Amino acid sequence: MTSTSAGRGAVALAAARISEALRAGRPVAPVRDLLGDRDIAAAYAVQQELTRRRLAAGATVVGRKIGLTSPAVQRQLGVDRPDFGVLFDDMDVSALAEVPSGRLLQPKAEAEIAFVLKDDLVDGDLDEAGVRASVAYAVAAIEIVDSRVADWDITITDTVADNASSGLFVLGPRRLTLDEFEPREVTMRLYAGDDLVSEGDGAACLGDPLTALAWLARTAREFGEPLRAGQVVLSGALGPMVPAPPGTRIRAEIGPLGEVAATFSKEERP
Repeated sequence: MTSTSAGRGAVALAAARISEALRAGRPVAPVRDLLGDRDIAAAYAVQQELTRRRLAAGATVVGRKIGLTSPAVQRQLGVDRPDFGVLFDDMDVSALAEVPSGRLLQPKAEAEIAFVLKDDLVDGDLDEAGVRASVAYAVAAIEIVDSRVADWDITITDTVADNASSGLFVLGPRRLTLDEFEPREVTMRLYAGDDLVSEGDGAACLGDPLTALAWLARTAREFGEPLRAGQVVLSGALGPMVPAPPGTRIRAEIGPLGEVAATFSKEERP
């Protein structure tokens, strides 16, 4: 992990601001006034502090998400790399009849390939061949991204500090091994109700979702928290994200992985 120019006080204040959004159920101002808009190390320090608090409260880490895999979004935020966030057990809402909209502030949805690992990714080069061999299977997924920052007014430091704008996720039922399909060759269509609202393909995710997975494996190891067997990795959006307000039904078709759907409850935050 690279060193940060922001002090511990700034990191603590940024963590407190994001925590207040979670506690009160209202978005807050960006944290870049505390961290600057380029100090990615400081932003990850905030993310790690918020992760520590979640773990202390009883949450369990079940995987990671990769964000900023689109070159267009990277250019928008002025960065040349992806970012990552932590997936906790209560973020997996695959088994629920409806996505609990009341847990979300400003939700958007995007379609992705999720990889489930069969091996720890700790040793070796962690190149694409190595991570491919460590994937048990893949499924279609809908990631429900959310921002604790008002109006999604984010720079790279805002989103990284805010757990890479993580929210919830839904995993599809069909499991395929990497002998059965190539992630970079899939096509994706995302529907809101009956309307086609987003399209893309595997190449939209850093050229290949396995490239994104290899980047994450190396980066997570550098941060001292390597990927582990059994964890889920949301590898990055295959097309533009779309709003997902209460009452919306989102459905994605991702090549041979089939369909995954999420109906957002009409319940809103009080």
